[in-house]
Amino acid sequence: MAKFKVGCTLFSFTNEYVRGQLSLEDCIRTAAQVGAEGYEIVATQMIPSYPYVSDSFAGFIRECSAKYGIWPVCYAANMDRGMRRDRDLTEDEMLGMAINDLKSAHKLGCTTVRQQFLLSPNAMVRLAPYAEEYGIRVGIEIHNPETPFTPMIEAYREAYDKCNSPYIGFVPDFGIFATKPNKPYWDQALEAGVKESTLQMMAEMKYDEVPQKEAIERVLKIDPSPAAMSVLTQMYGFVQFKKDCRKELEGLKEIMPRCFEMHGKCHYIGEDLKEASIPYDEILPVVAESGYDGFIMTEFECAGDYSGIEMVKRHIAMERRIIKEKTL
Repeated sequence: MAKFKVGCTLFSFTNEYVRGQLSLEDCIRTAAQVGAEGYEIVATQMIPSYPYVSDSFAGFIRECSAKYGIWPVCYAANMDRGMRRDRDLTEDEMLGMAINDLKSAHKLGCTTVRQQFLLSPNAMVRLAPYAEEYGIRVGIEIHNPETPFTPMIEAYREAYDKCNSPYIGFVPDFGIFATKPNKPYWDQALEAGVKESTLQMMAEMKYDEVPQKEAIERVLKIDPSPAAMSVLTQMYGFVQFKKDCRKELEGLKEIMPRCFEMHGKCHYIGEDLKEASIPYDEILPVVAESGYDGFIMTEFECAGDYSGIEMVKRHIAMERRIIKEKTL
């Protein structure tokens, strides 16, 4: 049986949250109601006193935990090197921000911090003793188009191997395993007038690894509209996909000992409890077989006019279906 736990990042409820349909407490309660065992809080989005955590806010989080039986597992940090007009922040300054993130996470009772790649491999190594002091593990998110084998992530792997601290590692986002086009963006392009035959041509070019510049030239001859160019750019960027994800899954196996949390990315979960572009039937067995006992946090990307509540509910149900069917 799989050891990992299912939770969700409160980012999944962004649409409802920013529209005023759900308060922060509503988001926490809803996460518990749809089956999450823990949650990730996005600091910049939901902590009023960010980058600090006030005593009153920490007390509020504890009260919610007592009410709903669900607690904050991960503090999702934001690394912004462009805070000054005159220059980028230095590594020392960003390290200082990351140390403050650890303090805030500790005050909320989180055991994990999700950091972003703007915090360099060297800065992560420098952060390790602080993470150990607070007893919090810090992971760099691996997000599409990165994979465990891309140069950027390889640099972190090399630095981690030299440091050998158990407190620094990764937070893989399952979007890196996508094998089909993103459904919400595909549907939006259709609504904007892009022909399905054009979209299918784009997908085939991506599967065939046609260079992006060449793909753009081909599409411009057929449909030079902004909608067509937008969806093509997305296919080659943050929602790219491949014919299969075997190589990426092999990479996941290699880094599993350093994975502290995982983002169960979803763009659209159908009533059949299947993700339209990400092959969870292939991913979850790899995670389970590794013995991973951390959280997979459902992360609905909020693309398209879908209910974040329903998507999270379906995603968690999908995970449990796969666990049951495959007796992971």
